[in-house]
Amino acid sequence: MPRMKVFIQNEAGSFVKHSHDEKTLELKREEWVSRAYPFPYGFILGTTAEDGDNVDRFVLTREILRTEQIVECEAIGLMEQIEDGEIDHNVLVVLHGEDPQPNTQVQQTLTEFVRHVFDHIPGKSIQTGEFGNSDAAVAHVAEYRD
Repeated sequence: MPRMKVFIQNEAGSFVKHSHDEKTLELKREEWVSRAYPFPYGFILGTTAEDGDNVDRFVLTREILRTEQIVECEAIGLMEQIEDGEIDHNVLVVLHGEDPQPNTQVQQTLTEFVRHVFDHIPGKSIQTGEFGNSDAAVAHVAEYRD
């Protein structure tokens, strides 16, 4: 399975959403969200998605990962997300050497988080769609490699 470098933007358990310039990694701003991040969240270095940002991802780990940390990961799944009618994807990854799978409990946790993370923004609509396997995730990352 191909390895990728992942930049941690938001720590698991945090209600703070950090926004970085995804090319220079410079912190731009912080804001509060309605739900704590269930897993470390950020983006894959060396990628550019259709929206001009790097490919987003969740690291499915119990390890404590800190904001601005860069870790080596492997893709194990893909989560479709629909935000204000626009389809986006989050790659589900694990730290190199770990092997958790995106099981039903993980899918429920992510779905609940996505549905409520922006409750503080009136009119914001966000939900999850389909969950894909590791092959779908690897193909998605490959499509957006710089």
